[in-house]
Amino acid sequence: MADKIKMLFALLILGAGITGFYYFADQQMVLRVVGVLVMAIVAMVVALQTTAGRDAWAFIQDARVEVRKVVWPTRKETVQMTLTVIAMVIIVALILWGFDSFLAWLVQKLIG
Repeated sequence: MADKIKMLFALLILGAGITGFYYFADQQMVLRVVGVLVMAIVAMVVALQTTAGRDAWAFIQDARVEVRKVVWPTRKETVQMTLTVIAMVIIVALILWGFDSFLAWLVQKLIG
């Protein structure tokens, strides 16, 4: 129950920040944006005090570890694969265009 109250409190803080952004429309944009960011950070700190918040943070940390393990393709591999995909798209587009033209011709012949 305490986690639900903390999450509700975090949402209220975030809502207050967004409401304040529009309420103080006559103030400088920089101050309004900083206010929303501060409120968002406070809301995040409150949300991280819940079980769901801690689980989400652990998931983010695990995801960062997994991203570091990824072997990213080299520039050459990326260019080659991109050109291959573009070529295949063009080939499939031409095949579909030909098939569509054939069907249009066939319908034209059937209709007269």
